[in-house]
Amino acid sequence: MSEQTLEKISDLVRRARNAGADAADAVFVSSTAVGAGVRNGVTEELERSETTDLGLRVFAGQKTAIVSTTTLDPARFDGLIEQVLAMARMLPDDKYAGLAPQALTGTLTRNALDLTDTAEPDTNALLARARMGEEAALAVEGVTNSAGSSASFGRTEVILVTSQDFAGHYARTRHSTSVCVLAGKGDRMQRDYDYHGTVHLADLDDAATLGHNAGRNAVARLNPTRPRTGKYPVVFHPRAANSFLGHLVGAISGSSIARGTSFLKDKLGQQIFAKEITITDDPTRLRGLRSRPFDGEAVQGKPLTLVENGVLQSWILDTRSARHLGLTSNGRAARGASSQPAPSPSNLSFLPGSVTPAALMADIKEGVYITEMMGSSINGLTGDYSRGASGFMIRDGQIAEAAEEFTLAGNLLEIFASMTLADDLQFRFGSDAPTLRVDALSLAGA
Repeated sequence: MSEQTLEKISDLVRRARNAGADAADAVFVSSTAVGAGVRNGVTEELERSETTDLGLRVFAGQKTAIVSTTTLDPARFDGLIEQVLAMARMLPDDKYAGLAPQALTGTLTRNALDLTDTAEPDTNALLARARMGEEAALAVEGVTNSAGSSASFGRTEVILVTSQDFAGHYARTRHSTSVCVLAGKGDRMQRDYDYHGTVHLADLDDAATLGHNAGRNAVARLNPTRPRTGKYPVVFHPRAANSFLGHLVGAISGSSIARGTSFLKDKLGQQIFAKEITITDDPTRLRGLRSRPFDGEAVQGKPLTLVENGVLQSWILDTRSARHLGLTSNGRAARGASSQPAPSPSNLSFLPGSVTPAALMADIKEGVYITEMMGSSINGLTGDYSRGASGFMIRDGQIAEAAEEFTLAGNLLEIFASMTLADDLQFRFGSDAPTLRVDALSLAGA
């Protein structure tokens, strides 16, 4: 970021105030993305994109509006301001609108989070990484085709300026590798994948390891059975287990609570998980995929415990939803250049349990081990839960034959209350869970 860019955005906010806005803020997002992909050794994708987006939000009394542009041209600022003020005056009042309280605003030291990497691989390096992953996957016995292997690099810079004299900036880099392959032949083919993304290239898993994992996963899924309909203990692989964090977030979002559309709306301060379960949200995690020194409303990032010893401790709040509920924002606002802020978590995770995944399923005579979820039918008002799934049977405490074409169903309140966690937590997705067990879920299968 150049000082000139920051000054232009600050000037836009000053002009908006001078033109009659009671308050204003502006967010500028600049992104660069480079990607390369191969399939069966042939280069299938080479791309590079550079985008810039500028959003101006103004408040006129209790009215608010936002307008965005893809150019940072001061000659167009007056027209932009005139447009957004005219929009605001036509909209209905919103008594909860406004900038975040100035006492909450601030920024962590950018370097303390270590969110930018000096390594910037070119397309040749990305192609080499993609090929390495695919070659390792195709070398696994039983793998018959590739669905593609890719590698990417990206850099995003964010500037936020408010009329309360806040001016913040941070950048984030992202490296990733993905490999997806097929095993078997004809209508008996099975697909699986492995993926990893990190802020720093040095933390990225080796492409050959990812490829080998993808190939092994695909072969393991060959010749699946369809389980009998019934109730089973169910164990979720971490990449499937983290979906429950998403369901929790939807239910404790301040906007859902304010509308009264959540099955958890009356559960604050109550036990909803087992006493051994704690869930945190931490925007200050070193090299975290979703770390940030401040949120989309300039509120300084701070760790937050959402569930402690099974008790629901907090909603996820931006300024508007907090005011609606008579509370204070806890710095969980996210926004784009063309959108209003909305409640959103940062680095969300369970704390790990105390037993190994093997111990977690050791006493299961017959159960199901879930590696992939698909579709979703979640009733936000009641917590009723239904999702398609695939994975493996568990027999006598061991993972057995592959299983597919079945649906899991239950109620999230009952699911949350019966969860047990393993000790294998890894921070890989930004929303992370260890292996997770639910004692009894209904399964609709054969």
